Amino acid sequence: MSGADEQKRVQFDFTVEFLNGGSLEGRDFRLDVAGDAVSDQELADAVVRDLRLLMVGAVRISNKRLLTEPHKRGDVAAAAPGGETGGEASGQDRPRERLVDLSHTVEHGMVTYKGLPAPIICDYLSREQSRALYAPGTEFHIGKIEMVANTGTYLDSPFHRFADGKDLSALDLPAVAELEGIVVRVTGMQGRTIGRAALMPYDVRGKAVLVHTGWDAHWRTDQYFEGHPFLTADAAAYLVASGAALVDLDSMNIDDIGYGARPVHTALLGAGIPIVEHLRGLEQLPIAGFRFTAAPVKVKGFGTFPVRAYAHIPQS
Repeated sequence: MSGADEQKRVQFDFTVEFLNGGSLEGRDFRLDVAGDAVSDQELADAVVRDLRLLMVGAVRISNKRLLTEPHKRGDVAAAAPGGETGGEASGQDRPRERLVDLSHTVEHGMVTYKGLPAPIICDYLSREQSRALYAPGTEFHIGKIEMVANTGTYLDSPFHRFADGKDLSALDLPAVAELEGIVVRVTGMQGRTIGRAALMPYDVRGKAVLVHTGWDAHWRTDQYFEGHPFLTADAAAYLVASGAALVDLDSMNIDDIGYGARPVHTALLGAGIPIVEHLRGLEQLPIAGFRFTAAPVKVKGFGTFPVRAYAHIPQS
């Protein structure tokens, strides 16, 4: 066999750990490669994509060695990312609702984030007071609300993190409305960190990526503020590199708040990718096949504001 008929391949072992427990091991796994070197991260990505694994926490590569063998398949770089996978995408799981509300109700005295004041909701003009201003039988109510912008389910624009970033008034509607959506389900995960491996099976380019942790079940309880799931810096870097349009999750914060740095906010908002936090009800959505909207009030000089987040699921 001539050298032209030969293809370089890499042989390696791998161990995949899953977010919801358990692991998968592979021995003497082989992939074609285009050159003389391939990184462990490239091999880990190829394993997750080729096997279409969900809920992946970490992938370890070992015993890697380069071989020269007859060509049998495409190289690692050509490995196609998985799309919809698993039974969750089946028609029987699709909800019947055409519009699905994914936002929390803003209520008087509600605490969204410890250390920030709760909203004060009251009358500016009560119905009783208005009767003196209008004709008999005519009355109106004008309400008043005092709150910080980070209340309820809210959207972060780049201005929230960067002084020269786009504020709410500068966001184009296509950036926050009727975006093609995809749900990344990590419910039942062990631990708190959601890394890039959990995102790898999904095609996120141009999409609103909704990370479903199930943490919204603790809303309005003390547990909501303790030990919440969050994305890692490498997950954020992957979303940026893969062209995600908007990133959302149903947890208290997209970052680990245990220390001062906010790498996920920094990476996503620095790339112009809005963030929505404190979603709810993601279990009602299919993995794909819906449109997502989270449009805030058009306020100049503001980086964050509550939204009425919802999904539009076309009727079959």
